[in-house]
Amino acid sequence: MKQFFKLFDLKQKVNYKDEILSGLTVALALVPEAVAFSLIAGLSPLTGLYAAFSMGLITSIFGGRPGMISGATGAVAVVIVTLAKSHGPEFIFATVVLAGILQMAAGFLKMGKFIRLVPHPAMFGFVNGLAIVIFLSQMDQFKVGPPGALEWMTGQPMMIFMGLVLLTMLIIWGLPKLTKLIPSSLAAILVISAIVIGFGIDTRTVGDIASIKGGFPPFHIPEVPLSWETLVIIFPYALIVAGVGLIESLLTLSLIDEITETRGRGNKEAVAQGMANFITGFFSGMGGCAMIGQSLINISSGARARLSGIFASVMLLIFIMYGAPLIEKLPMAALTGLMIMVAIGTFEWASLRTFNKMPKSDILVMVLVTLVTVFLHNLALAVIIGVVISALVFAWENAKRIRARKYIDENGIKHYEIFGPLFFGATTVFAEKFDPLNDPAEIIIDFTESKIVDMSGIEAVNRITERYKKVGKKVHLKHLSKDCLLLLNNADAIIDVNILEDPTYKVVRNLA
Repeated sequence: MKQFFKLFDLKQKVNYKDEILSGLTVALALVPEAVAFSLIAGLSPLTGLYAAFSMGLITSIFGGRPGMISGATGAVAVVIVTLAKSHGPEFIFATVVLAGILQMAAGFLKMGKFIRLVPHPAMFGFVNGLAIVIFLSQMDQFKVGPPGALEWMTGQPMMIFMGLVLLTMLIIWGLPKLTKLIPSSLAAILVISAIVIGFGIDTRTVGDIASIKGGFPPFHIPEVPLSWETLVIIFPYALIVAGVGLIESLLTLSLIDEITETRGRGNKEAVAQGMANFITGFFSGMGGCAMIGQSLINISSGARARLSGIFASVMLLIFIMYGAPLIEKLPMAALTGLMIMVAIGTFEWASLRTFNKMPKSDILVMVLVTLVTVFLHNLALAVIIGVVISALVFAWENAKRIRARKYIDENGIKHYEIFGPLFFGATTVFAEKFDPLNDPAEIIIDFTESKIVDMSGIEAVNRITERYKKVGKKVHLKHLSKDCLLLLNNADAIIDVNILEDPTYKVVRNLA
């Protein structure tokens, strides 16, 4: 029973008003986003709406981050659009099922912890890039015409739409300064909708994009051949969907953690995302992951528990089944203004003030991740680039830090006291520290302040000993850590040196 309460956070203190109103706001914001992403993927609008319902409900109940919202996303849509055009929706559903299995496997294997490898500049770049993407995606709402031939509004329609957008943004910005009884985002949507419907203003509505009317998501086993050829077709897409989904979800989790000063559970979230995608694929959904925009709407509206996400998902289903005629009358200007405010709030403005204070390498990482996110819409690639560049910079800086203090004792033995880690990037500098031709007949290499990190370090030590062996001189290694000794013991085939016994050093004493 305790595990049941823990699972659903029923013992957590919940502000039911904030949770319900936040959930309603999120549900309204999910509609145009889900429709737009399904159209981007070349699928029916209902596939995006069904995905938003099932993804949101399952991750809200079982996920590792209360208050985070999941649904159909652009990151997944741009991955599957090619497969949708070449093989149709049935292969998309099968891909989503397989992606869910991969994500669950990642969660069970505790791979969520690897999100710690993402450096802070890459996190800045990810957030800023997504903020720009959210903002730019709203620009299409200022255009009219058939898909592929959109043109900017002009004249009175543009003035009306722009005015409603600005009024929405003003309400969202100003209402919290007067009262917090109702989320400003929800108030803005209701006020703008009342103005448009009450005065009969001619402006674009949700129904102008696509109809959202439908029934309960039907259970449907993907109709694809159960063959090796099918697996070859869908596996690459499933792997990318799983990777992109996990990266975006875990980075969103980290962002919400920072905002709320709490800590989510990455591995649990990975399993929940996988479970949600797996089930979504059997209920005619296009799959998805965490949505940073809707998550920020939810958190900024005061939601902190699971109830808001559950309520948002249920309300979305009610909209689909019973409320379509009403929801389709909502003005897109209100939802556009809301998402623009989300973009403004998402952007890490503080990161711009650190340009003169951060190392140039960190600035490069932040800018590159932002640009890849904006122009390629590939979050996985953006984050990987950030991690790789940061890792290379770290390796380069540490490679320069290895040094040696040299002296000859009263017995004529030369000592090399090594400082800094010995790894692949430091081997060249390490080798330059020694002088086999001019050194005495016996030397000691002391690793008290160093550590052999990898096989490149082992090989560097091997090359040094070979150089001394060729000139008839003897090498001793001293003060090695357990890890170093393990590497040396596993490298018997390539290295042969004397390891000095040191009775005051526990690692060597344990070998005796």
